[in-house]
Amino acid sequence: MRLRLAALAAFGTLAAGIILLLVAATGEGRAQAARIPFLIATGPSGGTYFPVGQAIAGAVSNPPGANHCQVSEACGPPGLIASAHTSDGAVANVLAVNAGNVDSGLAQADVVAEAEQGIGAFRGPGKQSHVRILASLFSEDVHLVVAARSHIQSVSDLVGKRVSLGAELSGTNVTARAVLAAYRLSERNVKTSHDSVDAATARLQDGKLDAFFFVGATPVPVVSDLVSRGIARLVPIDGAGRGRLAKTVPSIEPDRIAARTYAGTGAVETVRVQALWIVRDTMPASLAYGVLRALYNPANRDELDVMPATRAIRMDDAARHLPAPLHPGATQFFRENGKL
Repeated sequence: MRLRLAALAAFGTLAAGIILLLVAATGEGRAQAARIPFLIATGPSGGTYFPVGQAIAGAVSNPPGANHCQVSEACGPPGLIASAHTSDGAVANVLAVNAGNVDSGLAQADVVAEAEQGIGAFRGPGKQSHVRILASLFSEDVHLVVAARSHIQSVSDLVGKRVSLGAELSGTNVTARAVLAAYRLSERNVKTSHDSVDAATARLQDGKLDAFFFVGATPVPVVSDLVSRGIARLVPIDGAGRGRLAKTVPSIEPDRIAARTYAGTGAVETVRVQALWIVRDTMPASLAYGVLRALYNPANRDELDVMPATRAIRMDDAARHLPAPLHPGATQFFRENGKL
């Protein structure tokens, strides 16, 4: 009898263990199924947007089993796995977000303004009516980078020169065209090309390019490298042309690159534009809210303290002076935090 009871007890213990394993396996399966992939379209690897996207992805992700996410509100919604992907730039990102091909993207305010109105780069595809803004992140300066030995001293000196305006689907291309127009130049009197920042850097070093435009948060690594090696220098964007530019494109404002931002370089007059984080209007409000709650959580400042652009990501001005509507989830978040 005792042997029989012992056998039954052993069987019961074994069965309970099997049930616990099945429950654990089921729970693990549910955790796997609950994963939420979230793609952030950025820009070329040599620009500002890609490392910014990587930092943001690290701050908001909440994968199953992440110990640091046990802190309340320190991470995005449970299961969120954000990742940064390279892209052709801001115009490409706006088109992809509007079409629902990516979850989110980074884009310049002047680009989003054109998309909202269906003008400029979006005259062909038309108004991008599904684009919404999560937050304004940081400001970017327009860099006019010229060969160190060139005689280019102003935007007006670009006449007849070989100038890259940035890749066709980049935000730099949109802004560079606006700069030329403000200085009453066109592609008829400037030998323009449309290179990525990496290609433009290589062509300038090889003597195949006289200048290129690039929009990015200072200091831009590729510009720092060229200037420090004496290969390139910066030309100011100032004077009457800058005044016309700011008046024509409200998203563009006068700015100054501080002295010594680039080796051996004094203060450089230029213009700036805001970098925005955009999503589609179909994004669930709870997801938008949760992502922003994580992005601005003080517990995640270490994730963002990696470069000047990400250090500038603050809540105070994140919902002001926007060229397109905020996402409803973002509206709720900023209103609750007294920023609207």
